Amino acid sequence: MRRAMARITHEIIEHNRGAEDICLLGVKRRGIYLSAMLAENIKRFEGVDVPLGHLDITLHRDDISEADKQGIEKACFIPCDIREKTVIIVDDVLYTGRTARAALEAIFANARPKAVQLAVLIDRGHRELPIRPDYVGKNVPTSKNELVAVAVSEIDGENGVYICDNV
Repeated sequence: MRRAMARITHEIIEHNRGAEDICLLGVKRRGIYLSAMLAENIKRFEGVDVPLGHLDITLHRDDISEADKQGIEKACFIPCDIREKTVIIVDDVLYTGRTARAALEAIFANARPKAVQLAVLIDRGHRELPIRPDYVGKNVPTSKNELVAVAVSEIDGENGVYICDNV
């Protein structure tokens, strides 16, 4: 995981010609910790403190009814004015693309950034929407009967990626 995150960091820096105009937004839950890893790497590699926030996409999901959304608090934290920034959405696993779509809606509900990019640790395929990541740690072909679980030390006590049977 460490090498994949370092590679993604270098790709972000190269693609954006530095890190001065980017903002990292981690998708709640594990994307928050992955975005923090990227921010630490950018600080170490470039000496730049990038704004770091998070997105709770619950209110923007298409599989939750409006009635179920009642009482759910908006819990996004965008740490800067993103109108002149390239926002990088950071998530653990890209599967159908629906989480990425919801993250886009959460961002645009706040402001219109200069550009939006997507960084994921694992791309497992099986897209249902026309979403493609800009940065991928690892492509992991899976069947729809499998589950890809990402563990981060802050939540799970370890860093790792596991493929399990979806029971």
